[in-house]
Amino acid sequence: MSVTDTGATVWLTGLPSAGKTTIAYALAERLRGDGHRVEVLDGDEIREFLSSGLGFTREDRHTNVQRIGFVAELLASNGVKVLVPVIAPYADSREAVRKRHQGQGTAYLEVHVATPVEVCSVRDVKGLYAKQAAGEISGLTGVDDPYEIPADPDLRIETDGRTVADSANALRTLLTGKGLV
Repeated sequence: MSVTDTGATVWLTGLPSAGKTTIAYALAERLRGDGHRVEVLDGDEIREFLSSGLGFTREDRHTNVQRIGFVAELLASNGVKVLVPVIAPYADSREAVRKRHQGQGTAYLEVHVATPVEVCSVRDVKGLYAKQAAGEISGLTGVDDPYEIPADPDLRIETDGRTVADSANALRTLLTGKGLV
């Protein structure tokens, strides 16, 4: 198998605890094993290092998504496969990132990690749903803050009852079909 050095941004959007980051790291490991240059721009890490000081207002969320989109496009335009597991709850923010990539001629794929809120709340890897239910936090995406489901993503992965490996394989199949791996 020949390894393409074509970069691309793969944005994995979905609710908190949907499985975005887990799928991204599983795919990254596989792609690296195949010789690809890969970076994962984890939403939590970006919040800590690139977007510290931003809150969770609609404007701050938009700014955060645009910053991540800028970095992703920069890396992708230099031959890196960039996996971006970030909630990005608003369709207009995601569309602005897509348009930036299109304007630069850089491949961009939107993947909706479609996990029902009931399943996410059971997974609750960060304890967010429990804190929201206890009244300790508010503004939880998909519960008491909006999440705009992608109308026409490049791929929709329903993780409920599906293994991480199956989800990562579905994503790799998309990349293969688009000529990006």
